[in-house]
Amino acid sequence: MKKFVLLSVVALSLAACQTADQNAVLGGVTGAAVGAAVSSPSDRTTGALIGAAVGVAASTLIGPAPQRGQCYYRDANGNRFIAAC
Repeated sequence: MKKFVLLSVVALSLAACQTADQNAVLGGVTGAAVGAAVSSPSDRTTGALIGAAVGVAASTLIGPAPQRGQCYYRDANGNRFIAAC
């Protein structure tokens, strides 16, 4: 149940419109939390570090739209589009 709640928070936070720096920080923190949560107790630090790296990379790929005041969004069908933030 904890994993579901955590992944739901991650999905909702990535849907929000944010700046590139905020996306990178949020991706790193969320990735570290997920990595630590799914790792075995003896590998929590390694899982957190790997999760943080993956989170930053993912947030950079998803990132904000190229124009100021514009953001990427996804509709109900999963199509990505750009609109005003």
